[in-house]
Amino acid sequence: THSSSRKVFTVSSIIHNSMNKRNFLVTGASLAAATVLTTGCTTTGGASSSPAERRQAIDSSSDAALTRLYREAPGSQEIIAASRGTLIFPAVVSAGFIIGGSHGQGVLRKAGKSSGYYRMNEASIGLLGGAQSQALFISFMTDAAMNSFLNSRGWTVGVDGTVTLLTVGINARVTTQTVQQPIVGFVLTNGGLMANISINGNRITQLDL
Repeated sequence: THSSSRKVFTVSSIIHNSMNKRNFLVTGASLAAATVLTTGCTTTGGASSSPAERRQAIDSSSDAALTRLYREAPGSQEIIAASRGTLIFPAVVSAGFIIGGSHGQGVLRKAGKSSGYYRMNEASIGLLGGAQSQALFISFMTDAAMNSFLNSRGWTVGVDGTVTLLTVGINARVTTQTVQQPIVGFVLTNGGLMANISINGNRITQLDL
């Protein structure tokens, strides 16, 4: 009887420890996702910053992102210069685990000058299992595409306009001659330029700055 009681106690302890471990992992994953999302908010100026400070932070981060794009994708500077306007989101943060999504703040540059500041949000439910930060550039190559974006109160990628993501070709260069679509884009991750991902569903709205 004494031996049997010890066995029951041992099994109960294992079950208890297993449940605690599971709860710890789920809680830890949720906290990690929340931490990444919070960090993403601070990379382009906290909510407590003044509008001028937030604009300056977004512009500074966008300049750095452009410098890296021009370095890693020869020809991208020519495309952005030829565009009617380019949205630059220097740090779009994607986070997963329990509830996933992405968000970021950026600027619309027209003829090299900032003409508006925007927020990107994309929500999804699922086990994404990770987090990453990436820079996103969306160039409007025609007046019609640019005006459609400017006249919207909320513009969703893949719904209000199709963005063709570009990557460096065999000749290690992209040019305006290779761009036939009205809206093109670049995605930069820590691993470099990417084109085999989807940005559909991302909604872009203007910030009151």
